[in-house]
Amino acid sequence: MSTATKSTLLDQITRSTHPLVDDASLDPLMERIGQAKAVLLGEATHGTSEFYTWRARISKRLIEEKGFNFIAVEGDWPDCYRVNRFVRDGSPGSSAHGVLKAFDRWPTWMWANWEVVAFIEWLAKHNAGQAAKEHVGFYGLDVYSLWRSMDAVLHHLEQSHQEFVAEAKEAFGCFEPFQRDEQVYAWSTRLAQKDCEAELVRVLADLQSTGTGTEECEEDHFAAEQNALAAVDAERYYRAMIRADNESWNVRDRHMADTVDRLLQHCGPGSKGIVWAHNTHVGDARYTDMARSGMVNIGQLVREKYGEGEVVIVGFGAWQGDVIAGEYWGAPMEQMPLPVAQEGSWEDLFYRASQQNQLLVTRDLYGTIPTLGNRAVGVVYNPAHERYGNYVPTNLARRYDAFAFFPTTEAVRPLHLAPHDSDEAPETYPWGV
Repeated sequence: MSTATKSTLLDQITRSTHPLVDDASLDPLMERIGQAKAVLLGEATHGTSEFYTWRARISKRLIEEKGFNFIAVEGDWPDCYRVNRFVRDGSPGSSAHGVLKAFDRWPTWMWANWEVVAFIEWLAKHNAGQAAKEHVGFYGLDVYSLWRSMDAVLHHLEQSHQEFVAEAKEAFGCFEPFQRDEQVYAWSTRLAQKDCEAELVRVLADLQSTGTGTEECEEDHFAAEQNALAAVDAERYYRAMIRADNESWNVRDRHMADTVDRLLQHCGPGSKGIVWAHNTHVGDARYTDMARSGMVNIGQLVREKYGEGEVVIVGFGAWQGDVIAGEYWGAPMEQMPLPVAQEGSWEDLFYRASQQNQLLVTRDLYGTIPTLGNRAVGVVYNPAHERYGNYVPTNLARRYDAFAFFPTTEAVRPLHLAPHDSDEAPETYPWGV
């Protein structure tokens, strides 16, 4: 990037950003959102406190002021549906802490953290003051829950549709040799050229053929059908994953985008939804190098489905700080340093423009916007290797409708802390959520 281009961009960012200090600071974003049907809220890491707390603050305003009906997150359907039950119905003796601590699939800290506890407590209290039909739901979008989704489907059939139980048990029996290990199953299908896809599709078809009855049963039936869909797509995802191409990514993001669509339909005419997921999932893939690799994501698919006027995408970024991550998949969680952003990246420019929290509505930028690196940190992370793959080439003005920037961040506060778990909230809880 030339010195002149950098100077022009710095001037644009300085002129266009708004300080981000309190809920009122979100007014420009609320104006940009208007009457949009879907708001997608990103994050540059899966372990940064500020990303969670500010997504919560935005979501509260969307729910209270614009009537949004649900939040759908980058989490598994069965786990998140327990949270949905809690925020909608509650139960004596249950708590947000307890229901979130039950998230035990790695990486646990993504949803089992004190920042999410604070928001779920707020959401449950909000729903308690509303009529049942006005309750805001909390749902999962992801496809990792192959075995748990099959368990949930079978439980539903045993409770409500005994006529399909025997067939479902026979279908799910196809997976018995693999000892609930997705990788063992996937490698077996590659070696033996035999899979269990048809069996899962048959169970899904049985569920889709049944009626729902009462409104309460309709919600239960919808959840069971979504579990069946999650199992179908999870099976496809794990088979695609061992091929080491981009198809597994596309299976996953198409499932998540389809789930957003199903939730909007389920919640009825005029419904509105909020998505919490990583920038790489919500930031429109067409304006990154993902497009050249044939990859799609939620942001692109939802924009294509509903039109850009109905969808607002908010990216999040940070210059430096701390983050929770693991050295490899399944590794113990660690608090790691987030190094200062790479020179010439979007985060570097935002920091040079102002060393404070900032909000940019990207349509306020003008002229030709270059493609620059936009930091992306996953659950597996090594700060020493950041420059070799943690920056996504991005046209910021097209990938997002707004961007929230934080010069210095703190790590998210997990509920599961080795060597022992903590049931005591940190002194600073709940961080203004």
